[in-house]
Amino acid sequence: MAVVTTPVGVSGAVFLLPIQLDLLGIPSPAVTPTNLMYNVVSTPGALLRHHRTGRLRGPLTLQLLTGTVPGVVIGAVVRVLAAPGAGVFRALAVGLLLPLGLWLLVSRPRRGVSRPPPRRRTITGLGLLVGVVGGIYGIGGGSLLGPILVGLGLPVVEVAPAALASTFVTSVAGVGAYGVLSLVSDGPVAPVWTVGLLCGTGGLLGGYLGARLQPHVPEAGLRIVLGLLAVGLATAYVVQLIR
Repeated sequence: MAVVTTPVGVSGAVFLLPIQLDLLGIPSPAVTPTNLMYNVVSTPGALLRHHRTGRLRGPLTLQLLTGTVPGVVIGAVVRVLAAPGAGVFRALAVGLLLPLGLWLLVSRPRRGVSRPPPRRRTITGLGLLVGVVGGIYGIGGGSLLGPILVGLGLPVVEVAPAALASTFVTSVAGVGAYGVLSLVSDGPVAPVWTVGLLCGTGGLLGGYLGARLQPHVPEAGLRIVLGLLAVGLATAYVVQLIR
């Protein structure tokens, strides 16, 4: 999974969430920090590769982290204290990801035509929102940040390293926040460490390979992969909503 998703800035954790819930029987809200633990273990391989190529030095990474780090802490507190239902999130995710994914699949950037990049406050605000969502539902945010930022006109090769860096840092903050909250909560709040570590080990190897493959895939191909992932995720959420 990480080999396919890492080149477009998605760790793959969002696709593991239903597996952990339905097949492995991890209780809620412990499934959220478990998924964040997967991100912590899996993403450094890809980040190491991007660091060696110099793709982590752009301003986009810092702009995203400014919003996502406080956002994930807020989301963790909301998840434990308010326990919002997943139905609302899935419905909103479908409404966002499905049209974005379809647009990425059918549209082609015009050669010689460049769009102005989004403002810094827009990127930071987006990072804050995605960080809150990630803290609540246990996703690093790359599956949301990637399609949105590419839809705003940024190239996938620039978005992917920044989205993965944001996923890693916010996941570390999220795991720490849930660890502190587990000390004052009676429910299953702490992550299931064995699942997070074992899944993360596979993601670590796959993420490094995926980052190595990225330079060899044309921008159009990366957009198609990102569009397919967005549509696939939206479809999975629709099925869950119907069930």
